[in-house]
Amino acid sequence: MKLYVIAVGNRMPQWVETAWEDYAKRMPADCAIELKEVKPEPRTSGKTAAQMMQAEAKRIETAIPPNALRIILDEHGKDVTTVQLALHLEKWKLSGQDVAIIIGGPDGLDTSIKNAGDTKLRLSSLTLPHPMVRVLLVEQLYRAWSITVNHPYHRA
Repeated sequence: MKLYVIAVGNRMPQWVETAWEDYAKRMPADCAIELKEVKPEPRTSGKTAAQMMQAEAKRIETAIPPNALRIILDEHGKDVTTVQLALHLEKWKLSGQDVAIIIGGPDGLDTSIKNAGDTKLRLSSLTLPHPMVRVLLVEQLYRAWSITVNHPYHRA
């Protein structure tokens, strides 16, 4: 299994890239994680939010690996604990499929992407900036993996 994080947005601050790389390199080969950035639609184009999300949806679709399990990060998704995320990770590994975790842009995700998801999760009830979501997600995926293998990173 390989984890793909499909995220709308590019040109993240250096601290985001540093944190991402730090946690991503900790993941073992059988649970490798890769970031695929999707170019956001320019906010100066005069398009409506719906039009921008629709344009981004097309780019997201091309970034998702074929036959990957689609996990949508959404404010209305299921709230999970870290231990529950570890259980999801175990289930994903057992499925034998790659997993695409999808993060929308500033306006969110187009309905077509949301409806095509296999699972909808949320990381927090708080509104988080997109750069922070990447860092939080990769850290929690590493922590979830550490739980599944009894690694001392996660201490209950």
